[in-house]
Amino acid sequence: MRIDTDGTAVGGSSRPAAAEPGVAGRTDVAERVLVGIARAVSADVIGVPRGKVSVGVADRRDGMALKVSSPLPVPDLDDVDAVRSTVPVLERAAQMQEQLRDRLTHLLGRDVARVDITVTGALTPERKRVR
Repeated sequence: MRIDTDGTAVGGSSRPAAAEPGVAGRTDVAERVLVGIARAVSADVIGVPRGKVSVGVADRRDGMALKVSSPLPVPDLDDVDAVRSTVPVLERAAQMQEQLRDRLTHLLGRDVARVDITVTGALTPERKRVR
């Protein structure tokens, strides 16, 4: 992503960036930085370790597109009450999409036009052995 001297993001959204008017220059943000931020935020929103999340970003005319692949945390299947109170997968994914869009738009200063989430599996809590 690049910010031109007029304060608009180039290669994506026409939303004004945080540059001060009248300051000449350009700011380039490497794609790996965007991916790193998106991976950290995604792991936090989904509730999994950062290493379990795969993220791709792409520039679009209407903003940034994000593709996230991650396992989804699920309760211990022996805990009947926790299973009953769990939000359905599609509803959880829709909530995660909205949270990711809002948080990344705020952090990156650009519009996030699309968030695709691929659930790659289930992540259950580790059982602790009693000695």
